[in-house]
Amino acid sequence: MKIRHYYAKDMRQALKQVREAQGPDAIIMSSRRTDNGVEVVAAVDFDSESPVQTATAASSDTHGWLTQREDTHFAAHSDAGNNAELSSELVTLRRMLETQLATLAWNDLNRRAPLQTAMLKELTQLGFSHSLVLDVVSQIPARLEWQAAQRMALAMIAKQIRVDEQRWLDNGGMVAFVGPTGVGKSSLIAKLAARWVLQNGAANLVMISTDTVRIGAHDQIQNLGRLLGVPTYCLDRIADLPAVLNNLSAGDHASQRRLILIDTAGLSQRDERLVTEFKSLSTAHSQLEVSLVISASTQAGSLEETFHGFAVLNPKSCVLTKLDEATSLGGSISVLVKHGLPLAYTSEGQSIPEDLLPARAHRLIARAVELARRSGANTDAELLTMRFGGVAHALA
Repeated sequence: MKIRHYYAKDMRQALKQVREAQGPDAIIMSSRRTDNGVEVVAAVDFDSESPVQTATAASSDTHGWLTQREDTHFAAHSDAGNNAELSSELVTLRRMLETQLATLAWNDLNRRAPLQTAMLKELTQLGFSHSLVLDVVSQIPARLEWQAAQRMALAMIAKQIRVDEQRWLDNGGMVAFVGPTGVGKSSLIAKLAARWVLQNGAANLVMISTDTVRIGAHDQIQNLGRLLGVPTYCLDRIADLPAVLNNLSAGDHASQRRLILIDTAGLSQRDERLVTEFKSLSTAHSQLEVSLVISASTQAGSLEETFHGFAVLNPKSCVLTKLDEATSLGGSISVLVKHGLPLAYTSEGQSIPEDLLPARAHRLIARAVELARRSGANTDAELLTMRFGGVAHALA
């Protein structure tokens, strides 16, 4: 184990010296104030075969975090040669030291850059991801007034949300909607179909259902077609879709501006049938566009799984549904920003077609702020310390 002492004017400079000299794996063994600033003792390369040296070095500084009693107990176990138990204690010790270091760094950041720490808390309360929050806060000038900084941060996030407004209703297209079970694909198609009829009439609109999993799915789209005066196709196998699409695209149909809306069965991103379904769909037609439908009420972790699971189909856009059921939009927005998939529409409620809106980044951000305030979202200091203490030096 290599132990070194570092002296600097403040903790930030001392930590920088540690990183440059011993790398990111270094452990802070102790720190104390001096007349000229701070002294930090750091170690790297723990060796389980020489535990007595580790324990002795760690306890040599009277300002360290190991008490004499803890050190005596620690050395006695080394003497016993119980490497397994020692390794466990070293892991515990390292976690304790990392926590202490994160707390010191966070407190130091809070003292030197209060605007940044306040903005970290604000954006975390809105539910945005750790990486997105860090990226935004690192670009906020330290001398801005709070309201200006808040506006700047939210505007920066809004600019990272890609949108693709009303392309289908203006230009037509051939769109297959995919996504997990229960995200509202069928309701979305009903809203789009009704909106098309209101804008363009029933001509040149076709609806297709390949959903043979959900009971009554075919009946639902047929009833909607009769209500709107729109032809519908209900397929028992997704493998039949290419022939239908080719027929609709042939002859006189090819010159017409038309919208073909395709409903698919809801499948979990972990479903074994997913790959088979996707292979058939992805080769159905050269002009077919796939749009991923996601629910705003889904947790960010599950949304990540959805994006990864359906990526094999190479979706070109997405639709965010069930905004009325969401308690926070920060997770959904973070995933959209991370994957960069253009957002075409947002949907909420059951009213057709009123509860369908073209995507607007600023409106989505405003809704996220409204939801956070309505729910009284709050983030405690301990969570902020654990999330950002380790990288506080990069924000100062």
